[in-house]
Amino acid sequence: MKPLSERIHKYSIEAQVLGLNERRTPLNDKVKEDLDQLVGSIQAAHAASRPVICAIGAHTIRNGLGPVLARLMERGWINHLATNGAGIIHDWEFSFLGSTCEDVEYYTSRGEFGNWEETGRYLNLALLVGAYEGLGYGESIGRMIEEEGLTIPSGDALIAEVEETIQSDSEKAAAAADLLWAVRKFELEPGRISIPHPWKQYSAQAAAYRSGTPFTGHPMIGHDIIYNHPMNHCAALGRCAERDFLAFANNVSRIDGGVYLSVGSAVMSPMVFEKSLSMARNLVRQRGEDISNHSIFVADLAESSWDWSKGEPPSDNPAYFLRYNKTFSRMGGAMRYLQIDNRDLLLNLAQSLLDES
Repeated sequence: MKPLSERIHKYSIEAQVLGLNERRTPLNDKVKEDLDQLVGSIQAAHAASRPVICAIGAHTIRNGLGPVLARLMERGWINHLATNGAGIIHDWEFSFLGSTCEDVEYYTSRGEFGNWEETGRYLNLALLVGAYEGLGYGESIGRMIEEEGLTIPSGDALIAEVEETIQSDSEKAAAAADLLWAVRKFELEPGRISIPHPWKQYSAQAAAYRSGTPFTGHPMIGHDIIYNHPMNHCAALGRCAERDFLAFANNVSRIDGGVYLSVGSAVMSPMVFEKSLSMARNLVRQRGEDISNHSIFVADLAESSWDWSKGEPPSDNPAYFLRYNKTFSRMGGAMRYLQIDNRDLLLNLAQSLLDES
């Protein structure tokens, strides 16, 4: 593992960050119409106290949109933010170092890709502590950023916790044993570890933690650089990610009359949404109810000539193979696809909604 400060970074938050008054790129009439529909749907959901869930890919964070997302959460326009493991990492590295993103080809050729001490150590440790304390993935990292540190229990306290709960709460006992493993292996002293985050004002995770907005992380094992670090413990990661999946599914269960906005996430967002919606419908159908009055807006850069509001295209149309659109089109409700850069989308959205409020 090498110090994160030695890495050659592609992005700095101060160069990338976008303020709410940034100029917007002129949009074509179709995208304008879709954006107006999105704004109206969010306003209607807000008035009806229905959720507005936004799922983002990592590029949204890398493009400096953390503060824009923060304002939308703080003003109540977004009630739930979800991302993948990379989005969690970029947000944290911006908060901790002010920079993020490495040259994958260069560092892989040297056998050094992802081998960064602070990213691997602090994120894995935050997840070990968070799993022990009953927190989710995003909440564990968001709290560390906002509070600028972690509190480590003593080995003796963790042993006592295991012995006390092994019969009554084996999940709690297992999480305590996971953290005990790290305390022993890395000789962690009990007490408060100070971890300054000089750029935390740019963090969407910290803003979510402050405002009490669910920020859920949906990682896949082996996808992220924190798996390279010796402190990585997938059991703890899984405990946190499971809580976040269930929190996500809980809000999806309330999506009737609400809005789901998917921005640049071609895999995580559609896959997690479809499982959550199926689970939710299973429960509500047992009560003779349904979830069908929801709006789905999907934004990405890929070109699509198909009007997805008309349903799924035939298999001989190239649009059929835009997998994420195909998945969302099968989820009921009303779906629209916007071919738009995430910066233009979120700046337009924030300026419209915040002007209204």
